[in-house]
Amino acid sequence: MDPFMREAFAEAEKGIEDGDGGPFGAVVVKNGTIVARGHNEVVKRNDPTAHAEILAIRNASALLQDFNLSGCELYVTGEPCPMCFSAIHWAHIDKVYYCNTKQEAADIGFDDAFISEVILGKKSDPIPFIHTPDEGCRTLFKAWAEDPDKVPY
Repeated sequence: MDPFMREAFAEAEKGIEDGDGGPFGAVVVKNGTIVARGHNEVVKRNDPTAHAEILAIRNASALLQDFNLSGCELYVTGEPCPMCFSAIHWAHIDKVYYCNTKQEAADIGFDDAFISEVILGKKSDPIPFIHTPDEGCRTLFKAWAEDPDKVPY
């Protein structure tokens, strides 16, 4: 096992032992050095977004004081779910290494296939998303777009 993946594995083990959440661990690596760690803490935090990847990305961004993690790699024990996949892209992580597949996760009760199917339009969304246009909300977008001091990401 790759040494960085071994560290992600150790994070997952810690999370399981502490009862924090599922068997998922992650490490963010920059220039051959681990800069952040995370393991699933959904149960511990009562937070459905507290996945290993999300926490590792948050920790790396805080440590590096940058929301752009270009130059970083992510090692995770499971193939990222759609939420983590999106966060990885927003963070501009260069490369992701993972062990267990989505199917292996589904086999033990972590099945996110329905989310991907909804996103791809293969299934209808069981949650109504209702567009409620408002000129006030549009002015927020316009104000940000015209702000010369904005920091795009």
